[in-house]
Amino acid sequence: MLSVTDLRKEFGGLVAVDDVSFDIGDGEIVGLIGPNGAGKTTLFNTITSVHEPEPGARIEFDGTDVVGLDTHLIARRGLVRTFQIVRVFDEMTVLENAAAGAMFGSDASPSTEEARERGREALEFIGLDDKADTLASNLPIAQKKQLELARALASEPRLLLLDEIASGLTPGEIAGLTDTIRRLRDERGVSVFWIEHIMDAIMGVADRIIVLNSGKKIAEGTPEQIRANETVIEAYLGDEA
Repeated sequence: MLSVTDLRKEFGGLVAVDDVSFDIGDGEIVGLIGPNGAGKTTLFNTITSVHEPEPGARIEFDGTDVVGLDTHLIARRGLVRTFQIVRVFDEMTVLENAAAGAMFGSDASPSTEEARERGREALEFIGLDDKADTLASNLPIAQKKQLELARALASEPRLLLLDEIASGLTPGEIAGLTDTIRRLRDERGVSVFWIEHIMDAIMGVADRIIVLNSGKKIAEGTPEQIRANETVIEAYLGDEA
């Protein structure tokens, strides 16, 4: 589904992502972990054309090289992301927010009613349908994160990139989130690539973990393999292992 080869990103001589390569297959939930400043969000930004990679990189989605393709066109191909800082339209209702996601989905020009229907379906799947007429500004942070997930789902993604979506949530809210992520894969066929610092959350749901440190990929494997990896423990996990 997604194949990244020799991805490198520099900012004024500072190497943020250093020749990283990996693949994500259909139906996988893959975690991306590493210390602050490891290059995780920059990696997401470069995959989705927020940043342009250095020459020589290749980013293939469904066999097509998407380097240089506009961000909204990548999203319409089914490669969709959320952001570390929640981005909802505060003065719009919850349903209007979700419907906005449908407007940028694989169908380039749905009617208003079609977009609203896809928004309703996404809200029902996420569990926010009872808040459809509520202004997004009135939602607590946990529900705003659910809304961002619903908006992404309404765009009909095939691969969803999640950036620290569990941060700021209670243990109970995190449990609900991880259940939703499993259901996205199991019931909707959505693959997930997830940046997270909350180890219990990501280790409990990911099929595979990729670890970055100082822009380099230092390890890749199952959660059990990553927990036991001495290089990862030294660089990042420490006592959490």
